[in-house]
Amino acid sequence: MEISNGIFTLVCSIPKKDMKILVVEDEPKMAALLAKGLKAETYLTDVASDGDEAVEKALVNEYDIILLDYLLPKRNGLEVLREIRRRNCQSKVMMLTAKDAVEDKVTVLNMGADDYMVKPFAFEELLARVRALLRRGRSGEQESVLRVSDLSLNLLNHEVKRAEQLIDLSAKEYALLEFLLRHQNEVVTRTQLWEHVWDMDVDNFSNVVDVYVCYLRNKIDKAPFFPLIHTLRGKGYILKADD
Repeated sequence: MEISNGIFTLVCSIPKKDMKILVVEDEPKMAALLAKGLKAETYLTDVASDGDEAVEKALVNEYDIILLDYLLPKRNGLEVLREIRRRNCQSKVMMLTAKDAVEDKVTVLNMGADDYMVKPFAFEELLARVRALLRRGRSGEQESVLRVSDLSLNLLNHEVKRAEQLIDLSAKEYALLEFLLRHQNEVVTRTQLWEHVWDMDVDNFSNVVDVYVCYLRNKIDKAPFFPLIHTLRGKGYILKADD
């Protein structure tokens, strides 16, 4: 099937299963065309029409890819990108913009975008880049599984295992463990954990971080396992295997 609209041509191909994409575009016609094309390719697709809505959806839902327009109402694309990366959103981000200067591309990529496309573009190229981003995130275990010693966290299905035993974690426990794993062998302060795992309106002087670290330890560090989460008095925590 082909759809022509003067901007892109879509050719349907092999269906993809359970891949979810967020289209952030304030121009209704373009947003509808992109969503229609992606849905025809069997991607699950949501649409956000401004920067605030984009941030809200990106943080609430788990998207494989976010197609992010540069010029948006309320917050522009750079502000959205900065905010979702600060909040530890791991979705792949492709910036869509009419800006084609090298310095613009460098800025966007340095801020955490995974790819960049200049408008107008052919939908076939967009689709090829979407597939490439999905392959990049799913091509091997090293990219989809975080590990330390015999502990593993699968970023695709959210399975956590210790010595191949499944461990059931709450959403916050999972987010806490993921952050520690991404910074394994590094000292992580309570403020860092508070900023990246909890909303900013949480009281920075509460003991919520310590409480959840305790919850996590009771699940991943209890006997017969040796401890992986270590407390550094006056500094914070470090996730590492004993030497």
